[in-house]
Amino acid sequence: MLRLGWFSTGRGGGSRGLLSVVADAIQCGELDAEIAFVFCNREPGEHAGSDEYISLVQRYGISLITHSSLRFRKEQGAPNFASVREAYDREVMGLLADQTTDLNVLAGYGLIFSPQMSRQHVSLNLHPATPDGPIGTWQQVIWELIEKEASESGTMIHIATEDLDRGPPASYVSFPIHGQGYDELWTEVAGQGVNALKEQHGEELPLLQHIRAEGLRRERPLLLETLKVFASGKLRVADRKVVDSNGTPTSPICLNDEVERTLSHSGDTA
Repeated sequence: MLRLGWFSTGRGGGSRGLLSVVADAIQCGELDAEIAFVFCNREPGEHAGSDEYISLVQRYGISLITHSSLRFRKEQGAPNFASVREAYDREVMGLLADQTTDLNVLAGYGLIFSPQMSRQHVSLNLHPATPDGPIGTWQQVIWELIEKEASESGTMIHIATEDLDRGPPASYVSFPIHGQGYDELWTEVAGQGVNALKEQHGEELPLLQHIRAEGLRRERPLLLETLKVFASGKLRVADRKVVDSNGTPTSPICLNDEVERTLSHSGDTA
């Protein structure tokens, strides 16, 4: 059985959805795993979204550990969180000292791990691009795809390391961003530079929104299918590298078929 730790800020529906799809799969026997704990960097009463998330964790009966990063920063009198990240993570590591996991998941966790934290709590992270795609926030990723008139986008799951968005990839899903549903949107932006599009439309640009929506649709099934691969022993993490069952470093697994099958069965089609 795969023993998981779970890190989330719990800001909204996306974080709740990622937790629910995995917790439900565990409860029905679809995933041979358990969530040993959920760590949230918000505390009850701090934010409506995280309060809903905390209530969800409690309904699942999962052990909950909280430590407010906002309160910590204010108590330290720090101008920004980056200046106290390592100190905060040391306290978090103390809170988690008795927890033993095979793997951890960052699912809507709004903080960046310090180097020591990333070494001690080896974690999988979602990034809204294919392994060879752009890095940065989802907005930065999609603007770069539009600028380059890229043929596809995707989402990958990789090991979180100090090299942001470039940790060893474990799995990914890709999808075309031209063709049905896209061509008219590309026609609307033809001949316009990205800077002009940002100024005129910002994040409301229909092409940007459509690419984002298609990526989000695939996040939950990708996470679940990836955890199934780890639970089966086909993949594991050794020395912060993704290796196969023989311990040999391996390329990321493409889970397009599995993810699209899940979307088709759920009726969630484009």
